[in-house]
Amino acid sequence: MNETANVHGAETERDTRRWWTLAVFAYVALEGAGLQMRGAVIPELRTTFGAPDWQLGLVAPAGTLGYLLVVMLVGAVASHFDTRRLLLVGFVGTGVGIFFMGVAPSFLLFLSALAGRGLFTGVGRGTDRPLLSHLYPAQRGRLFSYYDMMWAVGATLGPALVAAAVWLGDWRLAYFTLGLAFVPLVGLVWYLPTPTVDGGDDTLDMAELRRIGRQPEVLATAVTLFLSAGVEGGLFTWLTTFADGRLSGPLATASLSIMLAAYIPGRLASGRLSERFGYARLGLVQAALLVPAFLYTFFFAEGQRCLPASSSSGWCCRGCTRRCWPTGPRPSPSTAPRSTPSPRSPPPPGSPPSRPPWAF
Repeated sequence: MNETANVHGAETERDTRRWWTLAVFAYVALEGAGLQMRGAVIPELRTTFGAPDWQLGLVAPAGTLGYLLVVMLVGAVASHFDTRRLLLVGFVGTGVGIFFMGVAPSFLLFLSALAGRGLFTGVGRGTDRPLLSHLYPAQRGRLFSYYDMMWAVGATLGPALVAAAVWLGDWRLAYFTLGLAFVPLVGLVWYLPTPTVDGGDDTLDMAELRRIGRQPEVLATAVTLFLSAGVEGGLFTWLTTFADGRLSGPLATASLSIMLAAYIPGRLASGRLSERFGYARLGLVQAALLVPAFLYTFFFAEGQRCLPASSSSGWCCRGCTRRCWPTGPRPSPSTAPRSTPSPRSPPPPGSPPSRPPWAF
């Protein structure tokens, strides 16, 4: 009798774990779509609100600063709070923020909704990775790869959703559709029981953090992540605007989706190559290839040649970032961070989009 009850309890726990994994993957896909829509919609914001270039330059910081602060805080204290409630707050707030971006009657209110969405996204993203880490303690690497893959799928669909909405006549339809897509996800999380997250990583005090921060591997990883995230953030925010003057309207709007679509096979190839050649060596090669790919894309490529060139730049940049995750924590694996995805560094506020602002 006890054995039957134990087997039933184990099966129930596995089912619950699968449903929570599905919820996390769905959220990161929807959030990735919302993140990448902001770059694709910039030309429409200029037309709808008459916003000058310096105001359009505030789009990336408005969506990033609140996210950065909250995701770091929540990622550090997530294990001390009810995971289900944190995720509900993050999921509901992200969906509502995206919906209100679509109904905003002015550019200022659009920025306000974007900033609010970033705050709640920080709650969700600061909680979901620690949850996966605890649900699959022996398979973190594989689950984080799937997590990144789902983000890439959503990020690819986001700009395509904007392109479809523009084709239908109103860019706001993209935000309405994505905001409503959060409703079944919130319903699922409301229904699920609180996940079991027993155990955890070693706690870091300031002395230990300083010791780890002085290690060459960690310093090199931090610098690489900072630089690659800055370039990547510029690509995400301004690629559509850059392509707007060089490609036809629909193709320019879809340019970001085309670049992001290259991430999916690129990550699969990078994963296989990293096992053969090593993370650090492959990351160095991709960093070296990024410079000529970037220069060709934004200073020499004309017309439709911008599309494969930008895809190459994005793949090299993303490869640098992803090769750092397994390399940096290696000196102190027991204190590897439980969460947090690197925020996309925004370009300087007010940068004119007529020239790629990250090129300076």
